[in-house]
Amino acid sequence: MNTRKRLAAMRRAGAFPQAGSPLNPACVIGPDQRCEHPLVDQALNQHLSAYEQQVRGRFAVIVGTLKTISAFQHELDFVSRAQAIALDKLGYQLPADLLGEAWVSGLNLRALYSYCIFCSFKECIENADADQAPWRGRMALDMAFLRACGYHTLDISPCADGRLQGLLPFVLRLVPDEAVYVKAYAGAMFDVEMDVADWAHRELERLTGGIPGGEDCNYLKVAVYHFSSSNVQQQGCAAHGSNDHKAVESALVRLNELRVAIENTYGRGAAPEILLIGVDTDIDAIRVHLPDAEGDVNPYRYVDSGEVYHKTLSMTPDAARQQIAEMIAEAERSEGWAQGNGRMSDGMRRLVQQLLESNLSQIEYVVQYHAGRYSVIGHNERFICVGEAMSELQLRNKFYFAHLDTVEEGATDIDVGIKIFTGLNIKHGLAVPVLIHFHYSSRVPGSRERAIHRCRRIKAAIRGRYAHLCTQGLLDCQIAVSDRAGSERCTFIEDEIQDAGH
Repeated sequence: MNTRKRLAAMRRAGAFPQAGSPLNPACVIGPDQRCEHPLVDQALNQHLSAYEQQVRGRFAVIVGTLKTISAFQHELDFVSRAQAIALDKLGYQLPADLLGEAWVSGLNLRALYSYCIFCSFKECIENADADQAPWRGRMALDMAFLRACGYHTLDISPCADGRLQGLLPFVLRLVPDEAVYVKAYAGAMFDVEMDVADWAHRELERLTGGIPGGEDCNYLKVAVYHFSSSNVQQQGCAAHGSNDHKAVESALVRLNELRVAIENTYGRGAAPEILLIGVDTDIDAIRVHLPDAEGDVNPYRYVDSGEVYHKTLSMTPDAARQQIAEMIAEAERSEGWAQGNGRMSDGMRRLVQQLLESNLSQIEYVVQYHAGRYSVIGHNERFICVGEAMSELQLRNKFYFAHLDTVEEGATDIDVGIKIFTGLNIKHGLAVPVLIHFHYSSRVPGSRERAIHRCRRIKAAIRGRYAHLCTQGLLDCQIAVSDRAGSERCTFIEDEIQDAGH
């Protein structure tokens, strides 16, 4: 098919890319075809698009609002006018002390920008239930499905890269759940000792009947690396120098270290099952690396959802599902470097098949709503979140997340985040907003106070590590806590809000 006909076909499919961007390889189609896959949930895509627009809209108005406010900062009625505009455009007011000082030293736009980022994020958390209600019930991958596959807990460690922040509901089409742990680390290099402790905690809950339906189920650990198909050398994983081979091998080494650690500690056969997934962050297609009968994962034995989409685009739903099953079986029969020792378990096969099928909807989502390939294929995060994740906000490139207990152990992750924001914010004169968040349990006396103390300790360590940024007003920290056992979510500690920018 010549170039003119191919571009015309892409326009008809609603998949015309940004100038200079390569076409989505899954959607190179014939003149009479459309990028409408029989297994794609169009209604779910519409709900997710509405969710994306709603969440992004809360952040998109910040810069314009602050520019409007700054234009009349020396007027006599500045404070009242500024608060009225902020309330109208943002839905909340700005710190009175920052506005009141504008006539003396000028408006501190760096501090106000960070404050608005934190408040908009807080608004997303508070409205998460309502925002996500339309799409949560439509997803096939939920805890009921995972239990049917034989798993009581799903522990996912993606790279901390903000492009993977929409991993659960968008890329994997997996409903966030309290039994689905997400712990992001730079390069997906999760903490093995911490994961052993998490596994032991869940195993104790299972043995004592604390996990409904988990009696005969296992723990599943998943590592998620990422790569860029259109800018391999620069937009891959920063933690691995955009070296895709290193990203794959490093994630797999960690998975195997976890298995060995648990078996050496608790006995042969105790180790959880493992799975390795790669994400092309340009188009959100995935590679699922298949375990064999022994649970071993071979980095060269995988099924690519982009290839699945292309091969099954014109099939009936039943034929498409059969084709996916055949592609999985073919990968399992691979020889040479990709060879494995037998077929994976039935439960794992069912999970892999559903992951591949569900991701077809995300491939088409990018075709329908992002011109076939994201216009920003690199970083575009709004802030850095360190500590413990909040599952309430699930959206690509909203924040860079580093899971940690101490700054010392998470130094590499935070350093990568600061490097990213040096290009995003600092070079433009904006401060780097850093949200420090931890959970506590209201069932445990003194837990909230200890969580706050922990946040403050991490904040002090971050400010000490990046003192050169703090002295220039280029780092703003905010602390927040959430209750694992109750309804409190992302509560900002007031004295920390007063400190913002000072």
